[in-house]
Amino acid sequence: MKPIIKAANPKKPGKGNIYKPNKRNVIMEQEFEQIREQQRESWNKFSPGWKKWDNLFMDFLRPTGDEIIAQLKLGDNFTVLDVAAGTGEPGLSIASRIPAGKVFITDLSEEMLDIAEENAIRKGIINIETIACDVCDLPFADDSFDAVSCRFGFMFFPDMLIAAKEMVRVLKPGGRIAASVWNGPEKNFWITATMGTINKNIQLPVPPPGSPGMFRCAKEGFIADLFEQAELKNISVVEVTGKLKAKTVETYWNVMNDVAAPVVAALSNADAALKEKIRNETFDAVNQRYPDKNILIESSAWVVSGEK
Repeated sequence: MKPIIKAANPKKPGKGNIYKPNKRNVIMEQEFEQIREQQRESWNKFSPGWKKWDNLFMDFLRPTGDEIIAQLKLGDNFTVLDVAAGTGEPGLSIASRIPAGKVFITDLSEEMLDIAEENAIRKGIINIETIACDVCDLPFADDSFDAVSCRFGFMFFPDMLIAAKEMVRVLKPGGRIAASVWNGPEKNFWITATMGTINKNIQLPVPPPGSPGMFRCAKEGFIADLFEQAELKNISVVEVTGKLKAKTVETYWNVMNDVAAPVVAALSNADAALKEKIRNETFDAVNQRYPDKNILIESSAWVVSGEK
């Protein structure tokens, strides 16, 4: 029987192991390596904010996770891979539903995975293992997993097709993949309320077309086409809505400044007066949309699934 894990780094045993590249799909382009390293550093940097607001955000993202889980058609003894899991979801929820199975929870950020392990301990979930690794070079043998999940990861992968093909490679024949990406900005006021205001006040650099970002995969059918290229079949697409239950505009603003890297990066170049102006205009935009002052901000995502 093939081992699931191909090669481990003996320099860092225990939790959050980092595995050596398997050389199968190593991306040589220097810019991709730079993107991955920047993302790893960014997620590590913002991990305290994600830990602080974990309950709020996991409630916010739960409908999407639930739809991913439904699309995977889990079996009691499945072995599941959760890619780009951050603080552990939907991997922890999957693990709680398959106590006779096991979930491998992966992410680029070691510090986000530390939070995932803390969450697992707090919830009494023991059938998981965390592994810091790159989705474009997964450290697992072919045909290792019964199912693969990926909630809001594809938008940030330097090469999305290689990532999809790697997920398919480690998936068993007949197994299912389910992933989510954000719908368009017009349906995601939870992020555009702040970023839209920033864009009105600060001339931000325009990223090259196709660069990693929130709405990179927003076009309907984008991920479905990618899954077809990765030779998945029986592909389905479902729109899932949710609400960020900030309740107050002050909480919303604080959350964005603790977890949203683009917001923090943009405001870092603003002086105190401009920051205050952006804050006030964001408050006005949110309060105008929710005049009852009960700030439950809408979101929309695509959940795309397919079968190997």
